[in-house]
Amino acid sequence: MNKIQKILIANMAFAVCLPVMADIKIPKTKVSMETCLKAALAKRDGEVVKLEFKDERGVPTYEFEILGKDSKSWELECDAKKGKITEEEQEVENGDDPLFKEKTKISLEQAKEIALKAHAGEVVEVEYEIESDGSASYEFDIKTADKGEIKLEVDATSGKIVEDNEKEIYQIGKE
Repeated sequence: MNKIQKILIANMAFAVCLPVMADIKIPKTKVSMETCLKAALAKRDGEVVKLEFKDERGVPTYEFEILGKDSKSWELECDAKKGKITEEEQEVENGDDPLFKEKTKISLEQAKEIALKAHAGEVVEVEYEIESDGSASYEFDIKTADKGEIKLEVDATSGKIVEDNEKEIYQIGKE
């Protein structure tokens, strides 16, 4: 394990205690974050730059952002009940990336409008992603009125919501 990964693991205890003190309900997991981290790094070797823990429609999920040895940014999700990787996406820098742009029929503003109709609030982060099937999507983090954070993905070709109502519980690393 590299230095960043060791820091992430060391900070995990603090990150878990903080939400508990704030009365946030943390879903129970059957496997450790470390087990999921090993599964993610087995698929994409590199440096972990962000860890999120979220409730994905009732399934506790770790999401690791890995800066791969191929210099690409990858997001891998791990089911925290089974310890298995459930999703792998390539994150691109922006909407002008050729991989993203060639699939795009829906503008960022149109996608934002779709996302905010589904969940009123403020968009605090946008990511441009290439799904494992090659499709492109916008991922929005929306801060809602109750101060929670919802993740939602809008297909960049059709404008359909493809993932909805993922609740971020905590994040360690870069935004």
